[in-house]
Amino acid sequence: MRIGVLGTGNMADALATHWARAGHRVTIGGRDAGKAAELARSVGSGTESGSLSEAAASGDVVLAALPFAAGADVVRGVRTELEGKALLDCSNPVGAGFRLLTDGGPSAARRLAAAAPGAHVVKAFNLCHEDVWRMRPPVFDGRPLAVPVCGDDETALGLVRTLVRDAGCLPVSGGGLDRAALLEATAALYIGLWVGEGADAQAIAPPLAFATGPGDR
Repeated sequence: MRIGVLGTGNMADALATHWARAGHRVTIGGRDAGKAAELARSVGSGTESGSLSEAAASGDVVLAALPFAAGADVVRGVRTELEGKALLDCSNPVGAGFRLLTDGGPSAARRLAAAAPGAHVVKAFNLCHEDVWRMRPPVFDGRPLAVPVCGDDETALGLVRTLVRDAGCLPVSGGGLDRAALLEATAALYIGLWVGEGADAQAIAPPLAFATGPGDR
């Protein structure tokens, strides 16, 4: 698969490294050509670098590894290159006090979809710290990390599910793109619990076998 990456930060590094090792052709694009080239060298496995436009044009899937504040503007600038492609959004619109920056408006994923209306936006990889995504693989107590995936286009969803598996994780259907807002709100809640309270966010939900109560157990 050909993968374009918009951005040169930690999430770009973590995910691109998994995918390059899995044999995909990755092109890193950034506003700073030097940073893009440096990240491409770090990722290795034949990873290339270029402009944002070149990275967007190169991919069957294009990862928007961009801060929330910049995402829509960057994507709008390469909307022609993104036409008909899967656009993967991993951003978290979370600000000071673990506040959701979308403020009841469209989700970050919806804003990318509006900025590039010809692209097929998929939300995934937003619930964990970048260093979790660097793990090879992210497996805990023998159980692969589950990654909710939200989107409306089946072809785009299929491509992203493949990339989730190539990162050593288990894709889980999160519904349509309208549910991306729930994923983003979940991230705000989890980050607030983990970082703000030092709480184990996993402990707020019972095991699946007890999801509807103890039953006859």
